[in-house]
Amino acid sequence: MKYPPGSCKRKCPLPAHHSIFNTPYRAFLFDMDGTVLNSIAAAERIWTAWAVRHKVDVESFLPTIHGARAIDTINRLALSGVNAEAEAAFITEAEIEDVEGIVEVASAARFLKSLPANQWAIVTSAPRALARRRMAAAGIPQPEVMVTAEDVSAGKPDPAGYRLAARRLGVEVTKCLVFEDAAVGILAAEAAGAGLVVMTSTHVHPIETPHATLVSYDRVTAVVDSDGQLRLHTL
Repeated sequence: MKYPPGSCKRKCPLPAHHSIFNTPYRAFLFDMDGTVLNSIAAAERIWTAWAVRHKVDVESFLPTIHGARAIDTINRLALSGVNAEAEAAFITEAEIEDVEGIVEVASAARFLKSLPANQWAIVTSAPRALARRRMAAAGIPQPEVMVTAEDVSAGKPDPAGYRLAARRLGVEVTKCLVFEDAAVGILAAEAAGAGLVVMTSTHVHPIETPHATLVSYDRVTAVVDSDGQLRLHTL
C-alpha cells in the first residue's frame, strides 16, 4: 500500500536463506488488506471523500489509514465535534458498498486453500462484515478463524489480535508465522513474538527490514510435516 517510510517496492528480494523458510510453525496468521487482497483503490476513494468533508489534508492523511481500525484512524486526528464511532460506522458502510477494483494478491487464494483449515487465520483491522465482503470480492476463501475489529479493544500495533487468533487455533502465537504488509501490523507481529514475513505487492516505497519479504504467493508453497507442522518453502 502507499505507506510512508517503512514500505517496499514490488521488486523487493526474497531472502530464501532467512530463518522463516523451512522452519516449522503450528499455524499461519494473515493480515487481510495488502496481504491477501488489494483494496487500495476502494479504501482511498472513500477515505479521500471523508477527509475532504472534514477539511483534513488528503495527501498527508491517506498514508495513515492502512492497517489500522477506522475508529483508531479517526481518533488519532482528534477532530473537534466529531463522533469517532459514528464516523467509523459511516466509513465501514461506504466500504462495504464499494468493492470495485478489489483483487487478490497474486496466488493468495491458491495458497490459502492449500493450508489445513485449522492451521490458518485472518487477523484484520476491518470490521467483520467488511472483511467478508472484500474477501468474497477478491475470491479469498473464508477461514474457520477470523479476528476482526470488533474482537479486540486495542487495534494494531497492539498484538492482541494475533494473540487471540493463535489462542482460537489452539496454538502458541510464538509458534506462528505472520504475513503482514503494514507498519502497524508489523509492529503487532513483532510484539506478539511471532515469526514474520512482509508482503510487498502493494508497496510503492523501499523498506529496510530484518524480516523476510514476499512480492506474492507465486513462489512459495506450504508443506505439512510428519508432526503436523507447517513449513514455508520457496519454489
